Amino acid sequence: MAGRNGRTVRDLRRGNRTAVLQKLYFDGPLSRFELGPATGLSSGSVSNVVADLITDGLVEEAGSVESDGGRPRTLLRVAPDSGQMIGVDVGETRVRVELFDLALTELARTERRLNPQGCHDVEVITGHIRDSVAEVLGAEQAAPERLLGVGVGVPGIVEHTTDRGAVVHGQTIGWDAVPLERLLRSTSQLPGKTPYLIDNGAKTLGQAEMWFGAGRGARTAVVVLFGSGVGACVVTPEVEHGRAVEWGHLTVRVRGRRCRCGAPGCLEAYAGAESLLARWREEGGRPPEGTDEETALTAMLAAAYPPEGGEPDPVALAVLEETAEYLGAGLSDLINLFQPERILIGGWAGLQLGPRLLPAVRRHAMTYALRHPANRVTIDLGRLGSDAVTVGAAILPLAEFFASGGRHPEPVTEARLPAWRTALRERTPR
Repeated sequence: MAGRNGRTVRDLRRGNRTAVLQKLYFDGPLSRFELGPATGLSSGSVSNVVADLITDGLVEEAGSVESDGGRPRTLLRVAPDSGQMIGVDVGETRVRVELFDLALTELARTERRLNPQGCHDVEVITGHIRDSVAEVLGAEQAAPERLLGVGVGVPGIVEHTTDRGAVVHGQTIGWDAVPLERLLRSTSQLPGKTPYLIDNGAKTLGQAEMWFGAGRGARTAVVVLFGSGVGACVVTPEVEHGRAVEWGHLTVRVRGRRCRCGAPGCLEAYAGAESLLARWREEGGRPPEGTDEETALTAMLAAAYPPEGGEPDPVALAVLEETAEYLGAGLSDLINLFQPERILIGGWAGLQLGPRLLPAVRRHAMTYALRHPANRVTIDLGRLGSDAVTVGAAILPLAEFFASGGRHPEPVTEARLPAWRTALRERTPR
């Protein structure tokens, strides 16, 4: 039966379960007494919902606390082992896959490095994901029957369609409208009801930092993904779940270096790790041959900042200092456009370069930005390290779990396609 607002009793029940689960997940353990005012539900509704969730194995007791003159109050929490999620990071140098429990404790992981030539061939990537998912689900602590879904973070723009699922437009990796979700489903050995939830990697990084990292408590933030290229996720009150922006393709120099997207003068042509190493080579530097980008960048840092008493490589040092200025100038545009409280820098190259370059990046950002918004922002490194994208990808099925009131995955339908995005919008932790 539907009420005046069109919501059925089933909708109300699901909404109540969602409210209790989310409050226990982010703010628990809590007692039944505390859950009432925290969720806006009556004590009777709280008791009924909690009883259902305990029966379903989703909530468990977690000790007790003394009450004012009465019996001790039992504390409740979401049971960590009641569900599992897989997070996939399709990076530009590797594919990393991790299995988590509901508390986002890592249970298993695997990664496959990508060869520089043809590394983003669609069949290669889907094969890596398929094999890696099977590998982590074969781990000792895996419970495939409790799998809530697979979240995937990818480079490029992700379009969610009703006929082909998630479609990826990844110009820098040669992907033109790749129906990645459909391809993954066609090669997967997982049950058909298992959700595959795909989004931009910078956005999954941003969501992870906002839920569990350095972004907690901020209303407005920009989270930067600095790897082979650069991207960003913008979080504002209007888009609390975050919006990926192609920040790396902001023009910073007219008729400048050719970016791998084909356009001249993009920020990524100066600030991405791939272009940074290319510029070092063009200026006469000698990156180690036959190594991946991460190893080469480590060598560049060591050359520019040698141990005490060593002579720095002036070419490497000059390129890194110029890169810091380009990054600062690029961040100033984000400051002027979005006026965030915080800017957080993540990604493997950002974490590697950050300790050395962050002071200079801050200085240049303040120089190029408008004074008022610049005085209100902080610029720091993210807290979640190299696993932030996979954690953020795993949040996608976690959000779907919340949106469904803690129900097991159902077959994906057109009506349920945006459910996980709705959950992200409705609950960004403060």
